[in-house]
Amino acid sequence: MKRTTALIPGSFDPVTLGHEDVIARAAQIFDRVYVTVFVNTEKHGGYFTPEERLEMVRAACRPYDNVSAELYGGLVADFMHEHGITTLVKGVRGVCDFDYESGLASIMRAFDPEFETVLLPARAQFAHISSTYARELIKYGRSLEAALSAPVAALAESFGRRRT
Repeated sequence: MKRTTALIPGSFDPVTLGHEDVIARAAQIFDRVYVTVFVNTEKHGGYFTPEERLEMVRAACRPYDNVSAELYGGLVADFMHEHGITTLVKGVRGVCDFDYESGLASIMRAFDPEFETVLLPARAQFAHISSTYARELIKYGRSLEAALSAPVAALAESFGRRRT
């Protein structure tokens, strides 16, 4: 059974196989899914530019007709209000992620009591994968297949070469 529209927010620096698994699962549950690259002013820059991250997210979303990729520089709650979204989807890799995301879910309900957060536990094969791990593989010229899909890895390598 599908439940209207959902948002998957993140910095996606870069979008990993774990993120892509959450996107695929959300695409099966919801009629429409926005995967949105949020520019986090708390983080200084990031490895990839917001536009590069958006391009990688678009590549990850391409297989799904009901998923679109966006870039946004404001609050998650503002994006949700602007798009009429009440459901937030987040992947969690373990108890630390669960605790952190549970706290954020409470904050989101403070913005709007209609906001609901759905937490999708990581599949075992993706539980160790993070954007930080992917960036380390890129930084040291290692194979990216363990962390990134082929289309995303090609873009990440291309963008990374521009920096050297």
